[in-house]
Amino acid sequence: MSALEWFAHKSLGGGIYWIQERFYESGNRANIWLVRGSQRDVVIDTGLGLRSLPDYLYLAGLLGPEAAGDEGQRLGEEEKESSGSGGRRRPLLGLATHVHFDHSGGLHQFEEVAVHSAEAPALRRGDNYETVTWLSDNEVVRQPSPGWSARQFRVRPVQPTHILQEGDVISLGDRQLTVMHMPGHSRGSICLHDRERKILFSGDVVYDGSMIDWLPYSRISDYVGTCQRLIELVNRGLVEKVLPGHFNTFGAERLYRLASNYISNAGICHKVSTCAMRSLASLALRATNSRTTS
Repeated sequence: MSALEWFAHKSLGGGIYWIQERFYESGNRANIWLVRGSQRDVVIDTGLGLRSLPDYLYLAGLLGPEAAGDEGQRLGEEEKESSGSGGRRRPLLGLATHVHFDHSGGLHQFEEVAVHSAEAPALRRGDNYETVTWLSDNEVVRQPSPGWSARQFRVRPVQPTHILQEGDVISLGDRQLTVMHMPGHSRGSICLHDRERKILFSGDVVYDGSMIDWLPYSRISDYVGTCQRLIELVNRGLVEKVLPGHFNTFGAERLYRLASNYISNAGICHKVSTCAMRSLASLALRATNSRTTS
């Protein structure tokens, strides 16, 4: 299967494109965001990496020397555009909001790779326990290549070229994205804040669904602190739109409610049940990844 078949995109305007893997039908399917700048482009989260994401971006005309048309392609439609061969390409950075498999699987396809320092060692090792690699055949409804099996899937080791820290600024020229270290879901989870446009790329820190805090290296106390920061962003009027790691986009009011609800529910009962779930998840992940490598 070609990259043009595997992916689909939709323009949100303002140089932002929403990309998804069409044939990965799972609640774990991550949103992939392409953000174009005047001097550099960045892909925020890279999906599973089963087909070449950079190839798709070029062939679909999203990285041409001139801005691609904002009409884009609706998610789920077959891509038929092709890019022109001329013109100088801007640098392209592949960035993971955290190293979980559904977000970092395609990082090996990029020459420039960015990840938070807390998870850089796991990415270098290709640590499929910390990447919580958990993929089944029935989630991939069309094989990306003949004979492919989910048992073969691994997040490949990648050497990051950019190690991110709290407060770092990723300059795209006419757009600046500020790194916010927001642990809780994972120890190296980040958000990227476009302060001028009041947009928050939130990864799995927050999305319009249950916030997962029972995986290896999740931590409830960190998550509470992260949610307090999210509430502060809303109270200060610094966020109007959230582009999350899963599901649909939402606004400041929903962000406030999601963060507030998490803090309210993070009591002793939640902590006890989460501890039990984390133990079960850890056992399952160790068994699955041991079987994959044997």
